[in-house]
Amino acid sequence: MVDALDRTDRAILRALQRDASISNVALAGKVNLSPPACLRRVDRLKQLGLIRQIVALLDPGALDAGTLVLIGVVLDRSTPESFAAFEKAVQKVPNCMECHVVTGEFDYFMLVRTKDNESYNRLHAEHLLYLPGVRQVRTFMVLKEVLSTTALPIA
Repeated sequence: MVDALDRTDRAILRALQRDASISNVALAGKVNLSPPACLRRVDRLKQLGLIRQIVALLDPGALDAGTLVLIGVVLDRSTPESFAAFEKAVQKVPNCMECHVVTGEFDYFMLVRTKDNESYNRLHAEHLLYLPGVRQVRTFMVLKEVLSTTALPIA
């Protein structure tokens, strides 16, 4: 699918990753298209699934979610049923931003945002301890966010 993208499509995607609130007229000017042609291109990119959604990126600290926590989870069994039960339950964990199946020492890594350490301790005691099939939870408190981006590389 990426092979079907021309230089203008790629320019549109790069511009929208930088600022999705840009008006169609301004976007068209940046990529040297007429506004109607630009709108058609953006609609096509959405239909192709290259643009999943357009969102606002909020400031976690300003919204009492400034503490970032990475959580390594090991399940007690590696069966399709135990993975499915965990994945269903983790969808309901408050403040969980991401959850990924991984290789290596852990089965999953979760990314959680909370107000502070005390809030994380409550989340751990009230939710994480009750996730099904969990043998071990290892918590990694983020001391400093060095790099955090939502932008994908577009050649």
